This record gives sequence, structure tokens and C-alpha cells, in this order.
Amino acid sequence: MKTITLQEYPFYKDLDKESLTYLSNNLKKISIPKDNILFFQGDICDNILFLTSGKVRLYIQSDDAEEITLYQLNAGEQCIVNTASTISQTEAIGSAVTITDIEGYLLDVKSVKELAKTSDAYQSFLFSIYTLRMGDLAQLVNDIKFKKLDQRVLEWLQHQNTPTVETTHEQIANELGSTRVGVSRVLKELEKNQKLILTRGAIELL
Repeated sequence: MKTITLQEYPFYKDLDKESLTYLSNNLKKISIPKDNILFFQGDICDNILFLTSGKVRLYIQSDDAEEITLYQLNAGEQCIVNTASTISQTEAIGSAVTITDIEGYLLDVKSVKELAKTSDAYQSFLFSIYTLRMGDLAQLVNDIKFKKLDQRVLEWLQHQNTPTVETTHEQIANELGSTRVGVSRVLKELEKNQKLILTRGAIELL
């Protein structure tokens, strides 16, 4: 699991002395256990998270409680859902949950706006994360529309970089924006075709 210091954020080294002082005076250090909701879809965020350790999952939920993962947030990254809600004081378009124990810093809405206004370095960083995440979201939409589910499931399993993936059918469905029934059907077909072996709570790639 990647762990960094706040100083390793891309914008930090370009902050002037006044901005550095302002940032350090207004940050609040946090530590949150695994499987905790940071904010819900529809909440108005009051703080921006600078993640220095751990992973956070961003997802949207439909009226019938089906979930689609938008992206995962890693140490050194800033969440555009969190950022947009905080700066504009509008409802978050998705929810955020800790995948692992996390550590980081919170910066309140007033301080975020002041830093963005006074620091060109931080402002440029904000634009860069929007560009990055829009690319991720465009790829997600493309995969859902154009790729078959069996291909998407197999690619997702391969991207976990381990021969045995500890997961559930429901978790895969949430990650890929599908249903548990659809994922289970695809996994059984992939097992029949000797692409993988299904075991309780895990999937072994062949």
C-alpha cells in the first residue's frame, strides 16, 4: 500500500512561503479505519481530503441500490467529487468509502477557496486532476457501452495483479456497474472455459 507525505503532492513544492504557512496552519490530520463512509451521494462536503496512505472508493448508486464504481483514490491524489462539492457547496454526485485504513489531512472549504485563489500552483493542480479523472470516467462509460461483460470481468481480475483474487461476485458487479446475477453467470462460463477456478470468497486465474 502506497504511503506518502503531504510534501509529495505535486503542487506542494511550488507553493510560495505564504501559501505553505497558510496550508500548514489550516490542515487537520485524520486517521480513519477501513469500510467507513467519508461522504454519501447527495451530501455537501465541507472539507477536501489530501490522502497520504490507503485507498478510497468513489461510487454512484441508483434508486434500486445498484452501485457503479467511478474510480479509486490513492495516496497523492485528490478526489474531484469531493473537490467539486466542497468548492461549489453543491451535492456530491457520488459516495466515498475507505477500502483500507487511511491517513491524510482535511482542509476546510474556506481554506480551500483561499488557497485556490492565492496559489497558482494549487490552482493548476486542481485543473490537472479534473483532466485526469474525466479521462477515467470516459473510459468507464466506453467499457460499459462497448465491451462484453465477460471481457470486462476477466480484465478486472487480471488487473488485480495476483493469481488468486479475494473478492465476491457482488463486489465485482459494483466495480463494473453490472448485476451480481450477471457477473455470477459470466464467472461460471469463464470457469467452464478453464479461464479461472471459483472458490469460496476467491477466484483463481488460470
